[in-house]
Amino acid sequence: MSQEVRVRFAPSPTGVLHIGGIRTALYNYLFAKKNNGKFLLRIEDTDQSRFVEGAEQYIKDSLAWCGIIPDEGPDQGGDFGPYKQSDRKDLYKGYVDQLLAEDKAYYAFDTPEELDEMRETLKAAKANSLNYNSISRNTMKNSLTLSADEVQAKLDAGEPYVIRIKVPAKEEVRLKDIVRGWVNVHTSTMDDKVLMKSDGMPTYHLANVVDDHLMEITHVIRGEEWLPSAPLHVLLYQYLGWGDEIPEFAHLPLLLKPDGNGKLSKRDAEKHGFPIFPLAWQGQGEDGELKGFKEEGYLSPAFVNFLAFLGWNPGGENEIYSLTELVKEFSLERITKAGAKFDIQKAIWYNQQYIRRMSPSALGQLLLAQTTAAGITCDADKATAIATLLQERIDFIPELSTKGAYFFGQPTDYDAKTVKKKWKETAQAVLPQLADKLDTEETLTAEGIQEAFHAVLADNEAGAGMVMQILRVAVTGEAGGPDLMKIMEVLRTKEVSHRIKKAVESFDTMTAAT
Repeated sequence: MSQEVRVRFAPSPTGVLHIGGIRTALYNYLFAKKNNGKFLLRIEDTDQSRFVEGAEQYIKDSLAWCGIIPDEGPDQGGDFGPYKQSDRKDLYKGYVDQLLAEDKAYYAFDTPEELDEMRETLKAAKANSLNYNSISRNTMKNSLTLSADEVQAKLDAGEPYVIRIKVPAKEEVRLKDIVRGWVNVHTSTMDDKVLMKSDGMPTYHLANVVDDHLMEITHVIRGEEWLPSAPLHVLLYQYLGWGDEIPEFAHLPLLLKPDGNGKLSKRDAEKHGFPIFPLAWQGQGEDGELKGFKEEGYLSPAFVNFLAFLGWNPGGENEIYSLTELVKEFSLERITKAGAKFDIQKAIWYNQQYIRRMSPSALGQLLLAQTTAAGITCDADKATAIATLLQERIDFIPELSTKGAYFFGQPTDYDAKTVKKKWKETAQAVLPQLADKLDTEETLTAEGIQEAFHAVLADNEAGAGMVMQILRVAVTGEAGGPDLMKIMEVLRTKEVSHRIKKAVESFDTMTAAT
């Protein structure tokens, strides 16, 4: 095996890529880049019955959004392709034939009904295991209990079969996991897993091991749910004569529900209203329409930063890391063994931090994209000015246009509580006068508007506190928000004057009704 570090992310295109899957991809990518190695994408599509149209592209799009770019893969190519298992079908039969010839695998002709009957018999006998294993296989219909002629007759007749690995009866399989230390499993607890079906398509277990070997994978970094399969994979490496070339394993901790009680699921996300998928899914397959972090307004770097800390920590107080900085700091040894709680509030916090670190012009460009999509006229200077005012007040990018809606149109609703409380005699005198004063001005800065406002206040011997909040409501419809004078500067004096006059009419109507 090459000494170059080579890792792979090997998803199945059977549905949406869960956040746990994208974290696995991220950790593989970070480890490869930290060690000047290669990160491969391999599509494991051997289970054609569960294939979902669009899932493969969804996987690729999700990786691209996160900045996780494969060095080798179906689109990138490479010296170890093809990178889709369905295109590698002819590779696997030779290895199965080798295992059959060396008595390390066998044909099994059991029907689903016979398998169910076997399990019921074992259950009734209170057996320690209900698996098809070194004990139960001796009572089943397979090439270990049938004569060679009987086996050949069944094959010639086209009877359905599977090929199972022949797990030894009384041995121990050992492997050292980088995250979990030594793992020891007795073969009496292992199942004679199916390696290939009669249609010639390999199962995950065989294809996974063969492809990892042929692609010279040095480290297998995957989710904890695959840990029970690791002893079988080690055994396959040994059976195929690759015992000295077994990759190092690192099984990642589970992502847990927010309360830490059980594995995070799609149902949890739906129940609490938060996304657990990188991109939205538009209804193909059984998953229906699902929320995505991107479409919910999360920035890619914030999502990746949040994701990296779900089960790993570099130590120290700093929590903000770019992808380049994550590469520099990453190590498998600092991955936790315990499951990582999914905390959507932490994800929101990360998004806030990244929004606050953006340049106003870049944030303004995102706002421009929203206004353009909505058919709203807005120039770059205005978008940047609005972004500057809202930058500290938003959690998500779409809030630029929703929380800043008053920048693009006269309010149609006014904060009724503030109107009732503040639309008093002084305000009723000051606001019309301010509107008239601003109407005579072409363009004023925030400082100029402030001066005009204080001049009107002085003429009426009024304090700002008596008028400021109702003025804000007149201009924006809301009782709180960014610096009001700067808001009015962006809107320009003529527009502000118009809004105040319209608001005065509405306030009179609202208070008259009460």
